[in-house]
Amino acid sequence: MRKEICTIAFARAVFTEFLATLIFVFFGLGSALKWPSALPTVLQIALAFGLAIGTMAQTFGHISGGHMNPAVTIAFFVGNQISFLRTLFYIVAQLVGAIAGAGILYGVTPVNVRGNLAVNGLSNNTTAGQAVVVEMILTFQLVMCIFASTDSRRRDNVGSPALSIGLSVTLGHLVGIYFTGCSMNPARSFGPAVVIGRFSPAHWVFWVGPICGGILASLLYNYLLSPHSMNLSDRVAIVKGTYESEEEWEEKEKSMEMSSP
Repeated sequence: MRKEICTIAFARAVFTEFLATLIFVFFGLGSALKWPSALPTVLQIALAFGLAIGTMAQTFGHISGGHMNPAVTIAFFVGNQISFLRTLFYIVAQLVGAIAGAGILYGVTPVNVRGNLAVNGLSNNTTAGQAVVVEMILTFQLVMCIFASTDSRRRDNVGSPALSIGLSVTLGHLVGIYFTGCSMNPARSFGPAVVIGRFSPAHWVFWVGPICGGILASLLYNYLLSPHSMNLSDRVAIVKGTYESEEEWEEKEKSMEMSSP
């Protein structure tokens, strides 16, 4: 495990998750602020969150995977695609990034517009139980889209994964806003709640719903619909952060050949 976290690539990936989440939260929450002359529409908010995710995934996906979401990171861990330590560091970076993004937005927004900083909450008489199910479904479709669109084993024309993921987030918001304000992401809910110092009694919904939805999607895709052919030792190595793919072995061999006299 120490081998993985002591690399520059690991540090870059963790910092990228912090930065990407900061930018995503800033733009997403910013679209939902209630300016006196122009109240936000559901379509505007949905597009802003979707475009923010798609842009960040396109920009930073090759460095860290572009998770920006603890539910997504946990889903990747359950799918045996990232290590335990990377999961922990990513989640911390995402939460801190969300707080920073919400804090910057709070600082640059006029007092009369800040409101509750678009913090998530139950609306339209939605119960906590209903909200959990809704958040599960919203996050389920997002995580399924992420796994399917980024699966390197696919040989069909996948198109742009970043665009697909952005549209998936947009889709979730077009429905979820009416129930919960649409979280799909514990960091998105946590950041503004910390900044304004207001945690609603139903804040747990925005952790349990997305995480359960992400885990369910990961189990379904990675172990039933499209399972990976990998032995137990390789799976354990991934969890420990010591796994090396065939491409990494080939690069090492090439570098050794070039350095040898």
